[in-house]
Amino acid sequence: MEIVEDIVIVGAGIAGLTTSLALHRLGIRSLVLESSDRLRTTGFALTTWSNAWKALDAVGISDSLRQQHLQLNGLVVSSTVSKQRTSELSFEGHEVRCVERSMLLETIAKELPSGTIRFLSKVVCIEESGLFKKVHLANGTILKTKVLIGCDGVNSLVAKWLGFEKPVFTGSSVIRASIDFKNGHGFDPKARQFIGNGLRLGLLPCNERIVHWFLTWKPSNHEEELEENSTKLKQFVLNKLEDSLDEIKSVVEKTPVDSLLLTPLRTRRPWELLGANISKGNVCVAGDALHPMTPYLGQGGCSAMEDGVVLARCLAEALQKLDGGSKVKEYEEDEYKRIDTGLKKYAKERRWRSLDLITTAYMVGFIQENDGKIMSFFREKLLSPILAGLLLRKADFDCGKLSIS
Repeated sequence: MEIVEDIVIVGAGIAGLTTSLALHRLGIRSLVLESSDRLRTTGFALTTWSNAWKALDAVGISDSLRQQHLQLNGLVVSSTVSKQRTSELSFEGHEVRCVERSMLLETIAKELPSGTIRFLSKVVCIEESGLFKKVHLANGTILKTKVLIGCDGVNSLVAKWLGFEKPVFTGSSVIRASIDFKNGHGFDPKARQFIGNGLRLGLLPCNERIVHWFLTWKPSNHEEELEENSTKLKQFVLNKLEDSLDEIKSVVEKTPVDSLLLTPLRTRRPWELLGANISKGNVCVAGDALHPMTPYLGQGGCSAMEDGVVLARCLAEALQKLDGGSKVKEYEEDEYKRIDTGLKKYAKERRWRSLDLITTAYMVGFIQENDGKIMSFFREKLLSPILAGLLLRKADFDCGKLSIS
């Protein structure tokens, strides 16, 4: 069975749904394919910096999310070695919140027309078909599309088709969890980080009840087996935090065992983006399929939202001036050329931004998780406020409005 679609988006994550909603706001229909049977909420929560809120404003869903998440007023960084504060950063003039991933995805999905997301639709093959692309699904369905957008994550089939190499493992892993304090957690609306001894632990309140925390470190060979046992995973975190502040240990102790998630960290080699085909003809990638990065800037999800707004705007600009009076063949050829031009414009806008974020995130992580005595000294005495300031500098970005000229 072969079905014709104008725009097919592979992946119903942050990038895929934001792109689809942005296109919808511009009057353009798309179909989103998701291999799972429901929206994926892996990761629990994400820090949404000012650049993300500009993207959420553009697609028109920011107000409802603001009402359900605390605005954070600053970041406090402490040393797990000296137990002293090494830097404090004010968020004055910036909008920063920790947003529940499930709530973000559900909010976007509710704004999409019925039938936009098609679950249990795993893409297994992409095939050239003249000016179209044929997308083969595991259930035997074949979709013929004018535009194919890969938002299918770090293991992206679309990125592979474009010639990207697989993202590489960084040697670090992250444990993430969220905990619901039914009677309120009592924390100030600040982000907290504890760095030292090769660890980086963060704690962020999402609202008055829910707190999200994470731990990044470089696991040894025997620690890589922790993923198979949640109880051992929780005890491992507590052992790592044995000499840390009681408020942090208390949060971990109260966290349900089944809510912990361990993920090895992967990134794209920055130099690969210099000459990579972010787009090719009527195919492109966005989100983690384009720029998988380590979490040390908190920009993975934020930049995916930027991608969605920029991509939708570039596509809409390309398609708005088509001559409907042309013959079918001439119309299709002109449409293909305009789509190609629009996607190239998107690729040009996102290439350097993606490269910058990937590179900076990796370097910040390298410095924060380094447990050498010399690096630890410079990190605590000199680099801590510089690294904290990078968070705001990289968030000082505006993807623009959805309006087209």
